[in-house]
Amino acid sequence: MTLPNDKQTPSTQSSSQSSTSGGAKPYPFDATQIKTGMPIVCSEDGTLGIVDRMEGKSSIKLNKDKAGVHHYIPLGWVSRVDAKVHLDRPGAQAMREWKTAAPIGA
Repeated sequence: MTLPNDKQTPSTQSSSQSSTSGGAKPYPFDATQIKTGMPIVCSEDGTLGIVDRMEGKSSIKLNKDKAGVHHYIPLGWVSRVDAKVHLDRPGAQAMREWKTAAPIGA
């Protein structure tokens, strides 16, 4: 029996769904490359802080700043990772948008 082109069998549906929902990497870098002590730099190459640790699967916790406050940034802001964690936005924007409390569910 031949199915019309717009119909999928259950086996082809599950394989195409798994490639988009579970198989695709959510970020353009390997999050396991992010390590304690790495500098975090903005898109202007200015240092914003130092990685304290990964917080859950989707956030980075920065070391305390001079005022003794931790900041949290989402992995979605990271554009690449080499010897530094590079963000996709200028420093002023990142500092306006970062959080001072751990994300819920982290």
